[in-house]
Amino acid sequence: MILRIISLNAWGGRLHQALIEYVTAADPDVLCLQEVLRAPGTHSGWSVYRDGDVELPQRFNLFTEISTAMPGHDGFFCPTSRGELFDGDTAIVAEFGLATFVRKTHSVIAQGLDFVHGRFSADGWGEHPRPRNAHCIRLFSHECASTVTIAHMHGLRDPAGKGDTAAREKQAAALVGLIERVWPGDEGLIVCGDFNVLPDSATFAILARLGLSDLVTGSGLVDTRTSYYLKQGRFADYMLVTPGVKVAKFEVVAAPEVSDHRALLLDIG
Repeated sequence: MILRIISLNAWGGRLHQALIEYVTAADPDVLCLQEVLRAPGTHSGWSVYRDGDVELPQRFNLFTEISTAMPGHDGFFCPTSRGELFDGDTAIVAEFGLATFVRKTHSVIAQGLDFVHGRFSADGWGEHPRPRNAHCIRLFSHECASTVTIAHMHGLRDPAGKGDTAAREKQAAALVGLIERVWPGDEGLIVCGDFNVLPDSATFAILARLGLSDLVTGSGLVDTRTSYYLKQGRFADYMLVTPGVKVAKFEVVAAPEVSDHRALLLDIG
């Protein structure tokens, strides 16, 4: 029996139709999404995120749309902030954060959610670097009669770049602390997400204390971005495992392009 885990920065749903089609066709057991929006009590559709001179199209109820497309999964939404998006001059209040979807035939037997940088911003998106969180679940697979722990994080974005900072080292330590509250230490552990760091970051030395090693750089891959990302520096997303995880397949998905990030797909047996 194979357990499939996908990690992806959803880019606010900017490639909405392609994203929905991909996640439903790939049919993961666990889907870890970063950059997801939710606007409870409103319909779904397009909006614009504004930050100074920057304007980005966003699906303001992407969490609900993916939940609808994947009715066989339970969805967990993990907000970091609550602010305004715009439909013309009309403001839409929405939350931004992580989403984790788990196939209903599996049992979530433990979980932890916490901030790895900053704190919840209830009145606006927050100051840069904006708040970031991580979600960790312990999953019992009835088909495999075994447990596995999975955590994902959206690392802080620093306008100065992806180099190491004190805030990023503190973030990595906070992620380890969260994982240790959920993971018993004697079963497989998978940690993934858009870390927003470079491959030589101290983040990986800190995570290595848990026995984690990265599959992206370990496979010699040098690009986790798609053609929609036009800047230099092609690393952002990582998938780390402990030695007890039996990797049946690992892929940094080049096509279809469903975001400015590539999806990371891991099958474990």
